[in-house]
Amino acid sequence: MWPRLQPLRLHASWCNNGRRSTSILKPFSALQARPFCLSASRRQDEAKPAASDSVKAIPYSELSIGVPTEVRSGERRVAITPQNAAVLLKKGFKEVLVEHGAGFQAQFPAHDYEEAGATLVNATRVWTDSNIVLKIRPPRLRATTLSPNNFISGFREGGVIISMLQPNSDRYKNVIDTYQSKGLTSFAMDMIPRITRAQSFDVLSSMANIAGYKAVLEASNEFGRFITGQTTAAGKVPPCRVLIIGAGVAGLSAIATARRMGAIVKCFDTRPATKEQVQSLGAEFVEVKDVKEDGSGGGGYAKVMSQAFHDAELRLFADLCKDTDILITTALIPGRPAPRLITEEMVASMKPGSVVVDLAAENGGNCEPTVPGQLIHHKGVTVIGYTDLPSRLPTQSSTLYSNNIT
Repeated sequence: MWPRLQPLRLHASWCNNGRRSTSILKPFSALQARPFCLSASRRQDEAKPAASDSVKAIPYSELSIGVPTEVRSGERRVAITPQNAAVLLKKGFKEVLVEHGAGFQAQFPAHDYEEAGATLVNATRVWTDSNIVLKIRPPRLRATTLSPNNFISGFREGGVIISMLQPNSDRYKNVIDTYQSKGLTSFAMDMIPRITRAQSFDVLSSMANIAGYKAVLEASNEFGRFITGQTTAAGKVPPCRVLIIGAGVAGLSAIATARRMGAIVKCFDTRPATKEQVQSLGAEFVEVKDVKEDGSGGGGYAKVMSQAFHDAELRLFADLCKDTDILITTALIPGRPAPRLITEEMVASMKPGSVVVDLAAENGGNCEPTVPGQLIHHKGVTVIGYTDLPSRLPTQSSTLYSNNIT
């Protein structure tokens, strides 16, 4: 939630060898983003920063919050729901400016925002009249025919943008450089560490939970049989066999969803600590037998494994794929391309009609045949590489993101 103190300090603290930076743009411009250092107000007061580090305190009552329409192709989410717009106004912010139609595709009509006290504005005013802009994706750097005003050039110097950013990715380097040149401050919601103090801000877990759930539903739509086993007058129907690679938030969500639908589920993860979580959801935990190595990295993420372990897990996957109906891959390593775990030969060895869902498609994919953003057919197997699974459940994902950001 927003701080309880009335002044909003427009700065971000970063962990950098004990030093504090008043801007997150400096490390971003070098593409060396570090996790947020969420210091308590008392610690900040005790730190007594130097005059050069001091920041101006601005009362909430002088700050306007803008919520633009998301303009990326296929993006249906909105950063703030009507319920949380009312929460921000109750906190004392001057106004919440919502662009006309911002919540339409997420099933939040304009009159709900008006009833919550928000002000509906056009695509120009949502930028020019706001001190803080809340978004899902980073803003565009130039206008388009469909939305000539909904881009960053209309934003005032010194403003604050809160969104997901992927600062370690070259894809958004131009955005970060533009932030710096315009004197903007950006909070990257996807860089907040997974620690107890920051749990309420953890958009990665919220979106991964939805992605894992939606991955099973997308796979079931393409799979030509029942997920659950049945005994009918027409004969017995065997249950679907699901293999999930990666027992993070997305993987565990996929396990729970597939099990509720009646599938037989197996799960692999390089971190032995996840075994108990997998088994508690009713899935079988599979592991490499001939090479012992712990894949636990910092912050609850997996680390890069040795070549010997990688070769052993590929042999394991080659055996498992032959009897798998639905394969869901979720393996990611922070700051690196997604590890390549499923080869074309493994996909070809799966039974005709099988389905692969690659949740790492946006980062290069765990599956060799994956085409990011597309559904393809590879030798009788459907390979889903959608990069917008949370956006395909727009009402729920918008609600969770809005809760995280406020």
